[in-house]
Amino acid sequence: MSDTNPNSSQQDQLNARLEQANRQLLQSEKLAAIGQLAAGVAHEINNPVGYVYSNLQSLGTYLEDLFRLTDAVDAGASLEDLSAIKKNIDYSFLKDDLKDLLAESREGIERVKTIISAMKDFSHIDDEEFKLADLHRGIETTLNVVNNELKYKATVVKEFGELPEVECISSQINQVVMNLLVNAAHAIDDFGEIIVRTRCDGNWAVVEVEDNGKGIAEENLHRIFEPFFTTKPVGKGTGLGLSLSFNIVQKHNGSITAEHASAGKGTCFRISLPLTQPEATADSEWG
Repeated sequence: MSDTNPNSSQQDQLNARLEQANRQLLQSEKLAAIGQLAAGVAHEINNPVGYVYSNLQSLGTYLEDLFRLTDAVDAGASLEDLSAIKKNIDYSFLKDDLKDLLAESREGIERVKTIISAMKDFSHIDDEEFKLADLHRGIETTLNVVNNELKYKATVVKEFGELPEVECISSQINQVVMNLLVNAAHAIDDFGEIIVRTRCDGNWAVVEVEDNGKGIAEENLHRIFEPFFTTKPVGKGTGLGLSLSFNIVQKHNGSITAEHASAGKGTCFRISLPLTQPEATADSEWG
């Protein structure tokens, strides 16, 4: 007689299906969030690309002027003729402006590289294993991704404490931080402040995202992590962001809470993550 319990087998299959559904929902929400941010990211890239392109046009003109001078030298022009050419092309200004154009163009390309790298890190699909990660780097990556969502709504203040590396699925923690940052921006009507704090509390890493926006009504504080619950107008939010964030943090054996901000206006979300995962969790895979 077999010891196999058919009910146990069915339960395992159901759990596997639920886990797969959770992975798909999580990835769908991530891609949807990236889609919503795409226009802002495009703007963030187009801005430096625009002035790099303009600089290249100026550099082309400057090169033609410099070639006039070098060609004259090769042709054995007199010092008087060379002086006239230098004056004509405004050589002193050209030399100084070349340095500025190159520095500005280099800065623009670095900005584009940073944004693309942040998007690559943030949207990484295959990173589903618990690994030691630098939470500060993840926060910086996320801030780069959502910069266009934030810069017109708030000043971002970073109050980073000392944090060791944390065992987590970094791309998923980035997604949680992104949800909190975007929600904070949406909670601010005009222009405000968003504070991102980190600290180590014993064996726990703590990340706080606090805004001075309109806040959350007392009766809604206990509901905000419910699936599909949202106070945003129809079509402006799925109501899944905070629910999925709750699930992610829970799977990390951590906690996420919301309370009224310390200044009395706005909301403070607090994420607490264990520095190392229990062995059973760290050895498992989920998405």
